[in-house]
Amino acid sequence: MKIIPIYASAGITGFESPAAEYKQSPLCLDDLLIEHPSATFIGQAKGESMQGVGIFDGDILVVDRQLTVKNNDVIVGCYNGEFVCKIIDTHNQQLLSANTDYEPALITTSEMFTIEGVVARSIRCHRPAKFL
Repeated sequence: MKIIPIYASAGITGFESPAAEYKQSPLCLDDLLIEHPSATFIGQAKGESMQGVGIFDGDILVVDRQLTVKNNDVIVGCYNGEFVCKIIDTHNQQLLSANTDYEPALITTSEMFTIEGVVARSIRCHRPAKFL
C-alpha cells in the first residue's frame, strides 16, 4: 500500500493539491502497531467499562504477551473463566474499570485469574470489519 501524506488543518491556507508531495513509502500496519509479532494477538472489546481510557465496544485490541505488566497497565486477563479487559492495580491486587459505573474486582487467592497480555494498542473501526 502506498500513502499520500495529507495533513488536515483547521484553516485553509492555500489551494495546493494534497498529492503534490506524493511519496511512495510502503506502509505496513504490522510494523506500526506490533512490537513483538510472535507474542501478539488481536482481540475485540465488548461493553462500556473501558471508555474512560478510550476503548469502546467493538474496538480492536492489540495484546502483547511479551510486555512486562506494570501497575495501571490496561491488560486482557481471564478472571474466573471470563476474558476481561481492565486496568490492573498491582499494588491493591484489583482490576479496575475506566468507567465509574463499574466496581473494582478484587484478585484474591479464591479467584481464578491469569494475565493474557498487555493492551499495547487499540483501534477503532468506523465501519464494521468483515473479519470480526
